[in-house]
Amino acid sequence: MMRWNREQIARRAAQDIRTGSYVNLGIGLPTLVGDMIPPEREVFLHSENGILHLGPRPPQGQENPELINASKQPVTLRPGAAIFDSALSFAMMRGGHLDLAILGAYEVAENGDLANWTRGDPNTPPAVGGAMELAFGAREVWVLMEHTTRDGRPRLLRRCTLPLTARGVVRRIYTDLAVMRVTPDGLRVEAMAEGITLEALQAVTEARLLP
Repeated sequence: MMRWNREQIARRAAQDIRTGSYVNLGIGLPTLVGDMIPPEREVFLHSENGILHLGPRPPQGQENPELINASKQPVTLRPGAAIFDSALSFAMMRGGHLDLAILGAYEVAENGDLANWTRGDPNTPPAVGGAMELAFGAREVWVLMEHTTRDGRPRLLRRCTLPLTARGVVRRIYTDLAVMRVTPDGLRVEAMAEGITLEALQAVTEARLLP
């Protein structure tokens, strides 16, 4: 079964972002989206540690250790960028000022329920972090994630088994196998990796899929 790599997932999501949007990129895979937006296309990227109008990652050797995103990765700034404290950043997240939040997830349910906070892994942040504010404050939420666990179990479920970050907030899902839109009747498949059939996709997806 062919799968998209992490860069391909991020590129597919980046091409769907509307020009002029204010977009938060969550920790992990979503941070790659910033590298996939062409410089001539204006999208205002927000990082919850207090930056608006992020650019792509800097070339190797030109990193500024004091200029990082929420994943502690080096970033650049676009012309007109702003840097501010966490209080203002979270006010932006909670106040409905972001058009889109692109987040990672452990599980997503077919109705858009989101479960994406840590389960005690010492290598991940210690709590839900800003995901809850983003899930409720952004006008729209997209998720970038792997379609299955390492042992092949579905991550797209009828109902989430992990503690929820938010109920019914996810609108689009980008995985290494497909792009899907959340609808009242299930997940509408909009694109699939090369060579995958809907039947094969459904076999690794507990949630209902619609053509």
